[in-house]
Amino acid sequence: MNTQLIAVKVGTSTLIRENGKLNLSNMDRLARALCDLSNMGHRVVLVSSGAIGIGTGKLNLPGRPTELREKQAAAAVGQCEMMHLYDKFFGEYGHTVAQILLTAADVADPVRSAHLSATFSALFELGCIPIVNENDAVDPTEIETGSAKVLGDNDTLSAIVAKLCGADLLVLLSDIDGLFDKDPHKHSDARLIHTVPALTKEVLALAGTPGSHWGTGGMSTKLSAAGVATAAGIDMVITHGAHPERLPDIVAGAAVGTRFLAQKEGKA
Repeated sequence: MNTQLIAVKVGTSTLIRENGKLNLSNMDRLARALCDLSNMGHRVVLVSSGAIGIGTGKLNLPGRPTELREKQAAAAVGQCEMMHLYDKFFGEYGHTVAQILLTAADVADPVRSAHLSATFSALFELGCIPIVNENDAVDPTEIETGSAKVLGDNDTLSAIVAKLCGADLLVLLSDIDGLFDKDPHKHSDARLIHTVPALTKEVLALAGTPGSHWGTGGMSTKLSAAGVATAAGIDMVITHGAHPERLPDIVAGAAVGTRFLAQKEGKA
C-alpha cells in the first residue's frame, strides 16, 4: 500500500455542539479514524480548533467572550481540556499524541520553521500523532482581526502545517459537505463540486460568509488554505466533520466532499 502523510484540520463546529457543550461522540470517532489511518501505515497530523469554545464551556461562561484577554484566557483553559480529551480518546486506541502550539513568528522565521519541521519528523518516526493549534494565549492573530496576519485562522494554519510536514493530503473537516456552485443554505438546488482543478476567479467567487456561531472560519478561509496547499503540491479536501469515518476513503481517493488538485509544479 502507498502510505501517505495526511494532515487533517477539524473545525470548532465539529467539536462543539450548538448549545456550547462538547461533542464527545465526534471527538471519539475522529480519534478512531485517525488511529485507523495510522494503523494502515500513514503518518497523521491533526490541526484542531476549539480551544476558546471548549474553554468557554469549561468556565461556564454564558457565551464566547468578547474581550481579547478573556478570549485568550478561555483559550488557555480550553487548550488544556482539549488535549486531555484527545490524549484520552487516542490512548483508548493505542496511540500517543503530542501537542504543538504555534505563533505567526514560529512559521515566519526560517530557523524556527526548520526546527518545527524537524520536530514533526521526529514525532512521526516515534509513532506519535502531533496535534497542532495556534497559541492564542500569546498570539491573537486568529481571534482578532488584523492586516498583517501570517496564520490568521486555523484553515490557513493547517495548510502551513501541511507544507511544513511535507504532507501528501490535507483534509478540512467542516460544517459543510464541500464547495457548492451556490450557497446551499439559500438555494435548494445548489450542487456540490467534487473536483476543483485550479483556483480560478470563478471558484474564488463562490466563497461565502463565516458559518457557525462557535467557529470563526468560512469558505473564503478554506479557499485561501487551498491556495497555500495546492501551490505546495498538496491535494486538499473539504468534507463534513460529522463523518470522520470517511477519512480512509478520502485518502484512497474516493469522491467525498470537494477535492482541490495539487499544482504539479508545487513539489520537487
